[in-house]
Amino acid sequence: MSKKSVFFAFSLLMVMSMILSACATPTPQVIEKTVVVEKAGETTVEKVIETVEVEKIVEKTVEVEKIVEVVATAEPSTRKGGWLDQIVIIEEPSAQAAVRRMEAGEVDAYFYTVAKPDVLKTVQASAVLDYQNSYGSYNELTFNTYGPEFTTGKLNPFFSAKIREAMNWAIDRDYIAQEVTGGLAIPRFFCFAPTFADYARYADLAAQYETYYAYNLEKAKEVVTAEMEAMGATLVDGKWTYNNEPVEVIGLLRTEDERLQIGHYFATQLEELGFTVDPQEKTSAEAAPIWQGTVEDGQWNWYTGGWVSTAVPRTEEDNFTDFYMPEGWPGTPLWDSYVNDPAYREAALKLYNREYSTLEERRALFEVVIPGAMKEAQRVWTSNRASFTPYRKEVTAVGDLAGAIYGSQLWPYTLRRVGEEGGAMTVAMPSILTNPWNPIGGSNWIYDQSLVRATQDYGTISDPWTGLAIPQRIERAEVTVKEGLPVGVTADWVTLTFAPEIQVPTDAFVDWNPETQTFITVGEAFTETQTAAVKSVVYYPESLWDVTWHDGSPFDIADIMMFMIMRFDRGYEASAVYDPAAATTLAVFKSTFKGFKIASENPLVIEYYTDNWQPDAENNVTSLWPNYGYGSAGWHSLGLGLLAEAAKEVAFTQAKSKTIEKEWMNYISGPSLTVLATHLISATAESYIPYAPTLGQYITAEEATTRWANYTEWNRTKGHFWLGAGPYYIERAFPVEGMVVLKSYPAFVDFSSKWAGFGKPPIPVVDITAPAEVKVGGEAAFDVAVTFEELPYALDDILSVNYLVFDATGALAFSGAAEGVEDGLFKVAFTADQTSKLTAGSTKLTVVVVSKLESIPTFESVEFVTAP
Repeated sequence: MSKKSVFFAFSLLMVMSMILSACATPTPQVIEKTVVVEKAGETTVEKVIETVEVEKIVEKTVEVEKIVEVVATAEPSTRKGGWLDQIVIIEEPSAQAAVRRMEAGEVDAYFYTVAKPDVLKTVQASAVLDYQNSYGSYNELTFNTYGPEFTTGKLNPFFSAKIREAMNWAIDRDYIAQEVTGGLAIPRFFCFAPTFADYARYADLAAQYETYYAYNLEKAKEVVTAEMEAMGATLVDGKWTYNNEPVEVIGLLRTEDERLQIGHYFATQLEELGFTVDPQEKTSAEAAPIWQGTVEDGQWNWYTGGWVSTAVPRTEEDNFTDFYMPEGWPGTPLWDSYVNDPAYREAALKLYNREYSTLEERRALFEVVIPGAMKEAQRVWTSNRASFTPYRKEVTAVGDLAGAIYGSQLWPYTLRRVGEEGGAMTVAMPSILTNPWNPIGGSNWIYDQSLVRATQDYGTISDPWTGLAIPQRIERAEVTVKEGLPVGVTADWVTLTFAPEIQVPTDAFVDWNPETQTFITVGEAFTETQTAAVKSVVYYPESLWDVTWHDGSPFDIADIMMFMIMRFDRGYEASAVYDPAAATTLAVFKSTFKGFKIASENPLVIEYYTDNWQPDAENNVTSLWPNYGYGSAGWHSLGLGLLAEAAKEVAFTQAKSKTIEKEWMNYISGPSLTVLATHLISATAESYIPYAPTLGQYITAEEATTRWANYTEWNRTKGHFWLGAGPYYIERAFPVEGMVVLKSYPAFVDFSSKWAGFGKPPIPVVDITAPAEVKVGGEAAFDVAVTFEELPYALDDILSVNYLVFDATGALAFSGAAEGVEDGLFKVAFTADQTSKLTAGSTKLTVVVVSKLESIPTFESVEFVTAP
C-alpha cells in the first residue's frame, strides 16, 4: 500500500480541502482607515472611519498549500532602491481584522505568521487574497526561575528544576497542536525544530525523548507533590499553600494569537496540579517590560513565549546556550538568573563554540544536551506552527521558509505589486515600535526587526530556501579549513580548501586596549604562533565605495573598523561605555576569535580567523558588515549613541538603563531624541571622531565634518536618528498612532530587480509503497518515490534519505539509510535480523528526505502489519 505525503507530515495536521459555504449577503464592516498625508515635506496622520461592504464567497475549494512564485519583470528595470515608493506599516493586533481590511482593499499584506484555522479558511475562500506558508515559528512556556521565594516572601514553584521538568508531562502537545491550534501545528519538545536539519540528523534521539516525555499528568503530579513538600508547601483541600497562603502562579498570556488559548489550557493543567492560577492576558507591549524586565518581585511565574527563526537554520546547536544559559541573552534579568548543571553547561558551550572535530563528537554532545535541557526546563516547548502570511493577490515578495515574509532578509528587496514599479503599500503587523530601537541593544522583537531589515544592507544574505549565505555586497570569498573538520561547499562564489595548519599572521588584530583605544596585534598579545580552525578571506567589489548611508554619507573602512571595536570595547571595565552584559558576550567571543586583518583597502579585502566553524563553507564567510545585531550603523550614528551613554544620560541595553536609572536608548522616538540632539550639536561643533587613535587613521577632519553635517540635516528633516544603508529608510515613526512610514532610498546602489528571480522552493514530495505484511524474522523491501511537481527528484540533489522503524509499542526498533536506485526512487530494505526485533501488530516506517536545494526535511510515514 502507499501513502502520499504532504510536506513534512502536515497532511495529518493542515486543514484539508473542503467546500466552504457562507451566507451570500454582504456584511457591513466598519473599518478605521489610516491615511498618510504629505504636505510641504511634512508627514502627518489622519484617520477616517469608513463603512464598506465585504462580500463573502459562497463556495470555494480550499487548497492545502500555496506558495506564490516570485518572477522577474519581463523587461529589465532601471529602477534602484525598493520596488515601492512608500510602505506604510500600521498596527493591527487581530489577524481576522487584518484579513477583512485586506479584502476591503485598505491593507495590502499582513506581516505575521498566522496559525488560526478560521483565518486560513477566510483567506482560502477569498477571491482577492493569497498566502505563503512558513515553518519557523514556534511556541513555548517560559518560566521565572528566581527563588525559591520572591522578595515578597511568596513561593515560586518554578524555581525547582524538577517541577519545571514535570511540566513536560503536564501538557498534551498533541492536544495543543490539534485542538488548540486547530491542526496548524505539530508537537515540539526541543529547542531545535522538528522542521529543520538537526531534527532530521537526530530523529532517533528525538523519538526516544518524545516517548519519555509524552503526556502523563499523573507522573507530573507525583513530581510536583514531592518537590512542593520539599520546599515547605502543604496540600490543603487539593490546593497548595505556603505560609498559610495559597501558592499563586501568575501567567502572562499573549493575546495576539493561539498563545492565549495555550495559556488558558496550561492554566487549567496547573489548577489540576493544585496551584492557584492568575492568568493575565496581555499584548506584547504590555508583557515585555514584565517578563524581560523583572524576576525577583513576583510579578510573573510563567509566560506564553513565541519565537521565529528568521532564516532557515543549517544548524541549531547554538540554541542550547541561547535559550538555557546566561550567555544566551546577557543583561536580561531572566537569563542572568539561570543556573546550569556543569555537565550540561560544558556540552552546550562546546556546541556553541564548535569544539568538536567530527560529526560523531557532535552527536555525543547532543546526547548530553537534549536530556539536560529537558531536565533544566527553563522553558518547555509546546508546538511548531505551520503558519501562513496572508496578502492581496497582486502582492508578491520572497518569503523565507522559516521566517516567512516579515522575517526574510529579502522582503524589502522584493515586495511589490506584480508587474508594477513604484506606488505605495499599506502593511499591517500585530505590533510595531514594541521596544526602543538602537543598533547595539535595542528591540529584538520580530515586529521591529522586520522593519529594521528594510533599512539595512548586508555583506551576505541568508538564502530563503537553504539558509546558506549568498553574496549581497561582497564579490567572492576564500575559505580555508583545518584538515579533518566536516565542512563542505555548495555555491561557486566560495572557494574551499583544507590545510593541516592555519597560522594567524602576527600583524592581525586580536584584542583591544580600551585605555589607549587601539587594537592589539597577535604579535603583541602572544609569544607563540597562533593557529585557527578557519580562515575567511572576503573580497569586496570596487562598487563598494558607491554605497551611502541614508544621510548621504559614503560608506568607508571606518564603518567596518567601528564594528570590530564594538566587539571589544563595551566589554572592558576601563571603557567609558562598559556594560556587564557586553562583558559576558565578549568572553564567549574571545574564546574562539583568533584575529582579523585588512589585507587591502582598495579594493577592500578582509581576512578573518576563528575557531568557531560551520559545516557549510558559505556560512564561514565573515564580511564584518556593520550590522550590530539590532540594527546597522555608520561610525557617526553609532558614535552619537556612545557619546550619550558615556555621559550616563541613556544606555544601549535595557539592563544598563535600569542600573544607571536612565532611559533605554531610542533612536526613533521619546526622550532619547532630546539627549541625542544635544550631543549631536557638540559632535558637529568639534568634528568628533570616536576612538580617534584608531578611527582617526581612516577618517579625515573634513570627512568627519561632512558626516556630522549630513547627520544633522537628516535629523532636522526626519525627526529621528535611525540610519541605515538599505533599500528603504524611515521617513517618519508615529509611536502613539502605531505607524511607521518607509520610503524607497533612490541612491541605493542595486537595481530593484536584483533579487526578482526566486520561484517556488523545491520541497520534495514522498510516496512510500509498502508490502501488505512483513514477517517477523523475514526480509522486506519498500519503494520510496521522491518527486517535485510530479517529476523525479535528481539523486544528485538529494543529501540523504534515512528511515526509522517503530514497533507495535511505539518504541524505535531500528533505523538506517535508504539506497538510491535512480532519480526519484529509493529503496528501504529490512534484513531478517532487523525484522526479528519487531513484534506482531501495527508497525510504522518513517522516511526522512533531506534535499540539497532547500533545508526543510520531508517526513513521510506508512504503517504496515507485522505478522509472526
